[in-house]
Amino acid sequence: MTRIIAILLLMFPICAVAQTVPSVDPTGVFIEENADGTVDTTEVDANPRSAPLKVLLRANPSGLEGYGIPRYEWKIWNNEDPSNILIHRAEENIEHTFTQSGAYTAQLYVTFYNADGSIYYEFPEEGEDPKSIVFSISTSILDFPNAISPNKDGFNDELKPKDGYQSIVEFHAAVFNRWGTKLYSWDDVDGKWDGTYRGKVVKDGVYFLVVNAKGADGRKFSFKKTISVISGYNNGDGTTGTGDE
Repeated sequence: MTRIIAILLLMFPICAVAQTVPSVDPTGVFIEENADGTVDTTEVDANPRSAPLKVLLRANPSGLEGYGIPRYEWKIWNNEDPSNILIHRAEENIEHTFTQSGAYTAQLYVTFYNADGSIYYEFPEEGEDPKSIVFSISTSILDFPNAISPNKDGFNDELKPKDGYQSIVEFHAAVFNRWGTKLYSWDDVDGKWDGTYRGKVVKDGVYFLVVNAKGADGRKFSFKKTISVISGYNNGDGTTGTGDE
């Protein structure tokens, strides 16, 4: 019995000072802010996304009790030039909006310290590959239709970019009549013209669209094109359209 008690007394101090080994689990999410103010988050993947692309990277540390404050080090680069570190920040979590096309890699390095300030160990450990979080931004695409029919039938009622536009980081568009009067302009690629001027639908005819935009890949979109308005709107007196040209 004496021997058993002695063994238990030797074991007890060891159990009392046992600590959880600290660790991290680097993860990333895409953040998309909706028009109604809500926010959607999606786990980061390598599928191409449209710019601007907001990314939140988290270290997700655990088991830090009894240790000193760890030192975090995030590194992010474009895969076309891995030697050029685009982002190098010493924070647990980082958020950044990317506006240039290409494939990106993010990696986290952490130094864990003992309570006395000495280094406990480093993540990743020597000889171990760091976890890579990979994502990409697609090349830019932008085009507009040649005609609209603002008759409120739910089909081609508005002038807006064709479906599939992507990675547009700068945008300006304006619509003019044949006398050069500006009927409408907008600075958001998600914007649109409803075919009205001063609150009324314009007359059927030919109008002019001027677009100046820039893609995440540096591509510039600068074009002028004619837009046909074909509403078939009936004023009740046999005429089509109610607004000024």
